[in-house]
Amino acid sequence: MISLRKATIKELPIIQSLAKEIWPATFGQILSKTQLEYMLDMMYSLASLKKQLSELNHVFIIVSEAGKDIGYLSYELNVKNESITKIHKIYLHPSTQGKGYGKELIAYAKKIAIENKQRALTLNVNKYNKAYNFYLKQGFVLVKNEDIDIGQGFLMEDAVLSLSLA
Repeated sequence: MISLRKATIKELPIIQSLAKEIWPATFGQILSKTQLEYMLDMMYSLASLKKQLSELNHVFIIVSEAGKDIGYLSYELNVKNESITKIHKIYLHPSTQGKGYGKELIAYAKKIAIENKQRALTLNVNKYNKAYNFYLKQGFVLVKNEDIDIGQGFLMEDAVLSLSLA
């Protein structure tokens, strides 16, 4: 069983630490070590996390199992002034995968979106990430593929997925 708590600005180092544990297992076979390190710094430096929380209206949720932090979720309501909730991050420690926690996090994000009268949940996922098929099984559909230039010659090769809440 997991517990969820909304992260405070003081807890951002927990998210940073979890990312450094989870990302190599998640992306080690997909991204070069250089790109992995670049992206971790770009998205998970404390300055970047603070900006996401304070300026970009991302809500961070820390996931715990038996008192141990094992993952995180971040989402944003009303993306681009539309009634759409975007899941920006959803990561669980590899040792906990297969326990249904990912489904619980999707259900939680869906509940928040519905409570806030959103019409859809969206997310981007690396096209080569095994989570891609997990999201399809949760009812998400492919909207489009997009390559996002993130600097230093690196691309995020993503699938954009959506789940209708209407």
